[in-house]
Amino acid sequence: MESYRIAVIPGDGVGAEISEEAVRILNTAADIHGFEVTTESFDWSCDRYLELGEMMPADALETLGGFDAIFLGCIGDAAKVADHVSLEMLLKIRKGFDQYVNLRPIRLYPGVATPISTATPETVDILVVRENTEGEYSHNGGFFKRGTPDAFALQTGIFTWKGCERAIRYGFEAARSRAKLGNGEKVGRVTNCTKSNALNYSMVFWDETYDYVAKDYPDIETDMALVDALTMWFVKNPDWFDVVVASNLFGDIITDLGAMLQGGMGFAAGGNVNPEKSYPSMFEPIHGSAPKYTGKRIVNPIASIEAVRMMLEHLDQAQAGAQVQRAIASTLAAGNVRTRDMGGNNTTDEVGAAVEQAMRAGA
Repeated sequence: MESYRIAVIPGDGVGAEISEEAVRILNTAADIHGFEVTTESFDWSCDRYLELGEMMPADALETLGGFDAIFLGCIGDAAKVADHVSLEMLLKIRKGFDQYVNLRPIRLYPGVATPISTATPETVDILVVRENTEGEYSHNGGFFKRGTPDAFALQTGIFTWKGCERAIRYGFEAARSRAKLGNGEKVGRVTNCTKSNALNYSMVFWDETYDYVAKDYPDIETDMALVDALTMWFVKNPDWFDVVVASNLFGDIITDLGAMLQGGMGFAAGGNVNPEKSYPSMFEPIHGSAPKYTGKRIVNPIASIEAVRMMLEHLDQAQAGAQVQRAIASTLAAGNVRTRDMGGNNTTDEVGAAVEQAMRAGA
């Protein structure tokens, strides 16, 4: 029997509540599909920072390295710790475990309302592959003459050939897999999200890498969109997009728009992936910690359950992942349980329990 150790970092705000539902679905999948899961929770958070002066201990990566995967709830509470300080924990895990792909599926399920009229379950099925360990988030630069009229700040993005190539190549491989699985009537297509008309070094370099990788995939259609235009086309013609490859910053921005296509942040999940599995990968809902809702149990858990689905697929439990997806789809389509963001008044755990019930019924 396969056995997996999963680290759970609930984090801040509503993180504890949505993590409970993630673990519920993970355990249900294990029960139905005949594998074992052991979870261990870590209290790394802004509260820990206030108490001990650090978001996580110095040996955190060594500790996490013994797990097969990580579930992260949500990090951050600006009323307690500045965001650029709390975010450092997430960045250390991503870079320390070489999680160089940030994977963001953007799918609109039937029964889910979206504020964007062009978005329908038939038109929204996009996968954004974001470079996740360098680029604009390289933390290279500094402040100079702070507090004087001559003060300035320098923030330098670092783009390596290796970093760009492996993320873009992952995108092409994903497009090929989606085409084989049958993605409606789409052909495999990879859109290069760039801004090389203005960023004449970093994005020109990124484009060169994209063109180099594309030559190895003659079966995949290529496409290019400047990031500002891409945000427009996401809204105007979402059905055009299949796989999008983007730098760290641009991928971060366009996926929040993608979340609106799929109905809101309560449905959006992400994976910080080390494809070679040399290190554990980390899966999370992409919504914030929403401190004002802490303890009210009104937050939508679907994004966390989607993160579990992605985790299961990464752990080669494809059947379990597919069943989670079917259970999410049937629960949302039925519309019997809805949290406040979906226009209902059900609790976080009531939605989680409904998905669990759908999984067991489907078994």
